[in-house]
Amino acid sequence: MEVYEGKAKKMMPMDDGKIIMEFKDDATAFNGEKKAQFKGKGWLNAQISALLFKILEEKGIKTHFIGVAGDNRLIVEKLQMFPVEVVVRNVVAGSLKKRIPLEEGSELPEPIIELYYKNDDLGDPMINYYHAKILGIDEKEIKEMEKIALKVNEILQEYFKERGILLVDFKLEFGKNEKGEIILADEISPDTCRFWDAKTKESLDKDVFRFNKGDLISAYEKIYRRITGTF
Repeated sequence: MEVYEGKAKKMMPMDDGKIIMEFKDDATAFNGEKKAQFKGKGWLNAQISALLFKILEEKGIKTHFIGVAGDNRLIVEKLQMFPVEVVVRNVVAGSLKKRIPLEEGSELPEPIIELYYKNDDLGDPMINYYHAKILGIDEKEIKEMEKIALKVNEILQEYFKERGILLVDFKLEFGKNEKGEIILADEISPDTCRFWDAKTKESLDKDVFRFNKGDLISAYEKIYRRITGTF
């Protein structure tokens, strides 16, 4: 059985064409330059992703999520993945500080969408529609991904606001199913989202690991407790 292993997950094909997505306890930052392991991280990311995919499905967003296959494993639909990440930004943070003259923490008047080419050797560079076309993705497909991303943002912003969490920014990945439909894929977790406590602006995501802000598992557990109602 062919197994694809990335920085934070393993993808294992099943006999029926589905995929088991296993979340690892590994944490990486700065294109793999910083690495560590945190017991329980894989479980938290798997459970948080499952819960958020269910919420999005209930709101009409098609995702690759099928079910939970164990503590740190999800069953997902096999897709032909696009080699891009779609990033949605609601607040100035991270690399956006280097591109616009606004202070960190400034809320944007409307969401900003950015596209990044998934390529570790090139450092996952930001791209535009022209670059995407060279990569075999037409403008109509990009616009569909952006449309879905904005809808996801609308749903999750409201959901997290009710739980005292500010959805600062996040990245999404997409793929095509056998029908040619564009489907939301990968994960939605503190590894792929920037979450702040709405009152204190405390980081509750991978920035805790990136910038040595405290205990990573404690931050991820706070997100899990808030979305499950177990404060």
